[in-house]
Amino acid sequence: MKLLHIDSSILGDNSASRQLSRSVVQAWQAAEPDSKVTYRDLASDAISHFSAATLVAAGTPEELRDAAQRHEAQLSADTLQEFLDADAVVIAAPMYNFTVPTQLKAWIDRIAIAGKTFRYTEAGPEGLCGGKKVVIVSTSGGLHAGQPTGVGHEEFLKVFLGFIGITDIEIVRAHGLGYGDDVRSKAMSDAQVQISEQLFAAA
Repeated sequence: MKLLHIDSSILGDNSASRQLSRSVVQAWQAAEPDSKVTYRDLASDAISHFSAATLVAAGTPEELRDAAQRHEAQLSADTLQEFLDADAVVIAAPMYNFTVPTQLKAWIDRIAIAGKTFRYTEAGPEGLCGGKKVVIVSTSGGLHAGQPTGVGHEEFLKVFLGFIGITDIEIVRAHGLGYGDDVRSKAMSDAQVQISEQLFAAA
């Protein structure tokens, strides 16, 4: 199995989402020892944001692209192929200002490609990535799950993944991390229990 591990927190070693996503990957490898992991750190190796340059590069014949356009087109192609090749994806998604980090949104913009991950039909949009499993590691300082303030975070990710055909989604959640040491400790502990005892219980 090919597993793609995505981190997006800007907090480095202090990141709760990085700690938990690493635990998810380790648990996955323990459950499926033959797994091959590809890692992408969107904070330390940021993908440039979707822009006019992205569209121009994509629309320019390969032999006519300048160096910047070749780089832009290759970045899009590599990011997309890495995702398409994965059987499963672990997405670490901290909440920043009621939504996902812009670094993670930049990655999403590179894989949301008509004809590759979705298509439009007479019956409406059709996702082309069914069969993949995704684990979302959701962290936040406040308590947002099931609230209007969470719509741009977990709900956004579920809507996007559903749009490209992915319905096998698990969420590992550690919220309330800004509510003091006791609440943070319990949230992280509960998430670790979910990872170690529940996430791959049937594996």
